Amino acid sequence: MKTVTGPQRLAPDQADLVINSEVLNFETTEQVEPLDEIIGQSRAMEALDVGLGINQEGYNIFVAGLTGTGKMETIHRSLQKRLDQAPVPNDWIYVHNFDKTDEPWAIELPAGKARQFKRDMSRLVEHLQEEIPKAFKQEDFSQEKERLASEYQKRFQEEMERLNILAREKGFQMTPGPQGNIFFIPLINGKPPEKEEQLEALPEEEKKRIQESQQELTKEATKLLHEQRDHMLQLREEVHDVERKFGAHVVQPSVGVLKRKYQEQARIQQYLEYVTQHLLDNLSDFRQGGKKEAQPGPIPGMMLVEDLKPKFLEYQVNIVVDHCGSKTAPIILEEAPTFRNIFGTIEKTVDLSGRMVTDFTRIKAGSLLQANGGFLVFNLDDALTEPLVYKNLKRILKSGRIHFETYDSLLSLHTTGLRPEPIPIDTKVVVLGSPLLHYMLRLYDDDFGSIFKVKADFGTEMPGGSQEQYQYARFVAMLTREEKLRVFTREAVEEIIRFGARGVSQKGKLLTRFAEIADIIRESDFIAQTQNSQVVKARHVQKALQSRIFRSDRIAEKIRELIADGTILVDCEGSKIGRVNGLAVFDLGDYAFGKPNRVTASVGLGTEGLINIEREAKLSGSTHDKGVLILGGYLRNTYGKDKPLTLSASICFEQSYGGVDGDSASSTELYTLLSLLAEVPLRQDLAVTGSINQWGEIQAVGGINEKIEGFFDLCRIVGLTGRQGVCIPKSNVKNLVLRNDVRQALADNKFHIYPIETVDEGLELLSGIKAGSCREEGTFHWLVDRRLREMAEQLRAFGPQRQAVSVLTGQEKPPPPAPPKLPDDQP
Repeated sequence: MKTVTGPQRLAPDQADLVINSEVLNFETTEQVEPLDEIIGQSRAMEALDVGLGINQEGYNIFVAGLTGTGKMETIHRSLQKRLDQAPVPNDWIYVHNFDKTDEPWAIELPAGKARQFKRDMSRLVEHLQEEIPKAFKQEDFSQEKERLASEYQKRFQEEMERLNILAREKGFQMTPGPQGNIFFIPLINGKPPEKEEQLEALPEEEKKRIQESQQELTKEATKLLHEQRDHMLQLREEVHDVERKFGAHVVQPSVGVLKRKYQEQARIQQYLEYVTQHLLDNLSDFRQGGKKEAQPGPIPGMMLVEDLKPKFLEYQVNIVVDHCGSKTAPIILEEAPTFRNIFGTIEKTVDLSGRMVTDFTRIKAGSLLQANGGFLVFNLDDALTEPLVYKNLKRILKSGRIHFETYDSLLSLHTTGLRPEPIPIDTKVVVLGSPLLHYMLRLYDDDFGSIFKVKADFGTEMPGGSQEQYQYARFVAMLTREEKLRVFTREAVEEIIRFGARGVSQKGKLLTRFAEIADIIRESDFIAQTQNSQVVKARHVQKALQSRIFRSDRIAEKIRELIADGTILVDCEGSKIGRVNGLAVFDLGDYAFGKPNRVTASVGLGTEGLINIEREAKLSGSTHDKGVLILGGYLRNTYGKDKPLTLSASICFEQSYGGVDGDSASSTELYTLLSLLAEVPLRQDLAVTGSINQWGEIQAVGGINEKIEGFFDLCRIVGLTGRQGVCIPKSNVKNLVLRNDVRQALADNKFHIYPIETVDEGLELLSGIKAGSCREEGTFHWLVDRRLREMAEQLRAFGPQRQAVSVLTGQEKPPPPAPPKLPDDQP
């Protein structure tokens, strides 16, 4: 057999991130300017600029991909930088509607004027409470009222005297009754009869005359009393006019002051006109001090105030949006996007009689209206879990107006006793969500694309050049100053940058999940504190990272113990036929680690083809199944051009009892199968990872750092021999940012990494035999091809050739069954 030396080992510096020390030219982050912007997200920042710049319907923003607990604050800082010159929006108030009390008016005022108008109306009422009673105590007012009362009294007395004379002429005495009515008593000999018998004794003609006269007088009396009632109403109106006249001397000048002050506000002018008329129509409220009389309650003996509304409610001002003191448009971060918090509500209360009552002063604005003219930021995932929030949000954004409703989350229904005038809305809504949520809403909600026209897609990685590395240092400086943490040395920042590089799938890139990076910074500061260090050094960051791994490494440590004591079979030295160490990645959510796994194969005569045991056991994912099927393509391309491939082979991940997915072990499976066919032992001190294509090229895989470190940790436990290492795809070299201890082992030649590009390189490394070709005697492929020919000839010698088996699928297609024999058929 022809031997070879195999591929070159990876240099230690190729397994680390290149950090430009010239850019990080500082001793500590105290000398670094803090970061004041989002970095590495130019695409998302351009989308935000578009959403901010276009003030048209539907240009709200969906922020996708931004993760971490500080994501809302991140957006807030970004928006704030772009809103320094934005105008302050107007205030909004609700006032009483004197025509339709259940439809309060919404009035827009310049910023800061709402609070001023509320104060002016309050002072107006206080002023009238003092001045109106004084006006009614004036001598002129009393004299005018007395004159009117005297005039009407004189007229009434004259009419009564006329009726009295008429009664005497007809022989009756007029007597007033206790209920304000009038009685007419007939006179006999000028005197009222003492007994009824005196009337009975009168002649019939006299009786008839008395009855007719009494009826005539009663009609006159009734007419007089009706006229008197009309006169009293007229008197009351005239007195009221006098009151309005005297009250107007106080009300009109007082309200006039406000009219002149708010002369540019047409709606305020209209409102003040209604206020003036209402004041003049209800002057008695001010004369009585606004007190309400007590009324009987539902329980005997209980007396209730007529209602519980505030005194002079009609003149109060309810400020729903107040921008007094603001210098820019508002940016509101809504942490709890419930129906009430987003859209506001109309609060209600229960009075002592058990009635639900409300009024316009109980209208409360939500964050959507509070952010009118500015920005509202909230998490759409949270909002979708709240009943009716998304539906109502769509309706408001499409109509451009907000209607106040009361939503009872317990009863799941809307209730309202008011219908406040809707307010035009000009809020730019910025929602945060996952890319999957954006995709699902675009797919299933026809309205979504019309109300969220801008997508700001935040990626998880950015270029890792010198400037970006310095931005990491600025981020560390910003966080340490904001949270009053210890300063970081340059070497500590370099460790933070390495952590950011390990979090992405490609060397030359850096992680942009700054919430996770911030946690490492805080934990490193804590380590420095426990060690009484005034600054955070590289060893503190390394200790923080090690502690984070230790907290989540229990399962990984247990697996390594089981391998070390022989419970899980993985060899770390020697050479064996038909078995290779593969590498898998276990992801626990907060921690991922590499796990070595023995991959074995068995081959025999037969026509079953290539069997994936994981698939047959239903433990294999679709990507893993695809990788196994690609093996058939490679075998066919390499060995099946001049002969049928008829074999029965199986491949298995030994002692694997969970699901297996991914194609990163396809090269490992191929090496195992070829080792068995060639009967050539392969090195067990090397672990292998990499996927293959049908032409034998080794392709990049994910989790390469975790896989290498997983096998290194096992080898360290069982003892490093100086020959152990990992065979990886050459295209993965750019992804390597290994731990310090692994890089040190590479430098000390105690551990090795072999990058390869083809299956042939891997075969030569694992076997020490030249890969060669099927026609080159003594090479690995020649040995495999010879065995496949022998198997085909042996199978042919056992009988007629059965239908060919697809090595690609491993499934035999049996011939169709013969038609059934009929009863008359001859044997």
